[in-house]
Amino acid sequence: MDHPLRLPALNIPGLLRQYNLRPDKKLGQNFLVDENTMRAIIKAAELQPDDVVLEIGAGLGNLTRYLAVSTRQVVAVEVDQRLLPILRQVVEALPNVRVIAGDILSFDPVKLMNTGLSPQTSYRVVANIPYYITSAVIRHLLEAQPKPSSLVLTVQREVAERICALPGNLNLLALSVQVYGHPSISMHIPAGAFYPQPKVDSAVVNVNLYAQPIIPQASLGSFFRLIKAGFSQKRKTLRNALSGGLGWPASQAESLLTHCGISHMRRAETLSLEEWSQLTLSMEENYAP
Repeated sequence: MDHPLRLPALNIPGLLRQYNLRPDKKLGQNFLVDENTMRAIIKAAELQPDDVVLEIGAGLGNLTRYLAVSTRQVVAVEVDQRLLPILRQVVEALPNVRVIAGDILSFDPVKLMNTGLSPQTSYRVVANIPYYITSAVIRHLLEAQPKPSSLVLTVQREVAERICALPGNLNLLALSVQVYGHPSISMHIPAGAFYPQPKVDSAVVNVNLYAQPIIPQASLGSFFRLIKAGFSQKRKTLRNALSGGLGWPASQAESLLTHCGISHMRRAETLSLEEWSQLTLSMEENYAP
């Protein structure tokens, strides 16, 4: 069932023509235009009237409007300078929206959210982000202190499935997310809900964040270094992938794996997050630089 909220539909193609703009393929710009889908996202996010939301990838402000009438405050971040006049026009009647121009990776999320708010105020994140920066954005957000209380990500369906992968089929992106929280797909979005229509469907991923990451905060740098090495050469065994990725002799990589009770013949995708955690802590203890 749809969320009961109703807003006047925006003519996204018309707005783009009015400003003589075309969506930028390099930025992965496919604007959500289906009103039922936007209401469903609000429902799936379980937003409350007193929530404060950081929206990443506000675009033309279509979803921003729904966030604004559903919550107390929205900080809308958009990297494409060309879209800002339209975005500001769309939200100008909504006093609880603050538009920020720039790349979220260049901002401290906590400082963005603390303007005009108590420093203790928690906030939630809603983001429509392209695949190529998904991992970087999530890590940037979740290493902030305090981190957001929840993440709601609209991504390509295949990316959503990669984020939610289970042990035996894990990948670099899945580990980058699952170290911070448990992801689940809350809804699927057909390609026809966007303009221009992409070639693939999308999905909404909700990340239920842990109070603390599975890897101790001080060891996260080592964890990311290790998993990047492990997945750097997908067809190779862990011993050879870690050796090449870390610049170690093969014997040293094999010794680390043996110490943790992990066969050096296994491949990176077969390890569980717990096994990666064990490897990380063992590496720090026995092979600190």
